[in-house]
Amino acid sequence: MRKVKSDSGSRRVRGERAGYPSPRLLLEKYGLRAKKSWGQNFLGDEEILDHIARLAVEAAGERVVELGAGLGHLTARLLARGAAVIAVERDRDLAAVLRGELGETVQLIEGDAARLDYRPLACGGKLVVVGNLPYHLTSPILFGLLDQVDLVARAVFLLQREVAQRLAAKPGTKDWGLLSVLLQYRAEVSLERRVPAGAFLPPPKVESALIRIGFGPPRTPVSDERRFRRLVKAGFAQRRKVLANSLAAAGIAPEEQLAGALATAGIDARRRGETLTVEEWAALDRALGPTGMRDKPAVQGGEG
Repeated sequence: MRKVKSDSGSRRVRGERAGYPSPRLLLEKYGLRAKKSWGQNFLGDEEILDHIARLAVEAAGERVVELGAGLGHLTARLLARGAAVIAVERDRDLAAVLRGELGETVQLIEGDAARLDYRPLACGGKLVVVGNLPYHLTSPILFGLLDQVDLVARAVFLLQREVAQRLAAKPGTKDWGLLSVLLQYRAEVSLERRVPAGAFLPPPKVESALIRIGFGPPRTPVSDERRFRRLVKAGFAQRRKVLANSLAAAGIAPEEQLAGALATAGIDARRRGETLTVEEWAALDRALGPTGMRDKPAVQGGEG
């Protein structure tokens, strides 16, 4: 994990950059206010916006899906770096701002970022996904990415700091959880910097952090990816239970089969799920052997 750059204190949200109006000016122009119930906080700090755009766009021509494009401040910077931007925004008022300020320079999708189908957007290639994610949508969006991971090269997200720390956590720490394992099974996750509340308009009540997720092939093979997800979720569902009990309670497999698989994988049944590495979770799934669970739905939601 890269060392987190700390931005201590409150950073003033600055004005115009490259001719694009500040959040305050745009809200006044269109007669709008941030909607608290939607978790809207508009990032207006120029240096942080530039940092996000640099992390997201590594080469001109990349197809970038921006989730929750808002007032278009990051969108404009992505375009300036030569990206082909697909802006997703479900708020009709903000979609009107994007059309008014950016016109046909972006492809605008008025829809729910948590239910997005990436396949028609990829055009046979790989996408970059970027966005400032509200807390209540973080898990659904990340699980949606994992369901379509082969279409995504990398993601750059601004998240609540505690959530970002969980995604980049290490085994055995209090932050290590379901999404930590599932993301790190398919990606390198790095915390890039902390972002203070003062960088937003209006300022949120929490500190944020910028995170980069570089997707790739699985770190290690598993026997059944759907069961692998169920297995990990069960291991974190009741953190105080030892592994043998939590997996048995979830009905992953008969107790005798679980005991044999734990022994084969070299995992002490008295350990707790939060102590297992990605490789150990994968070894346990392989030890369970082929299953008939392939028709069961993939795990959705619930950090565990």
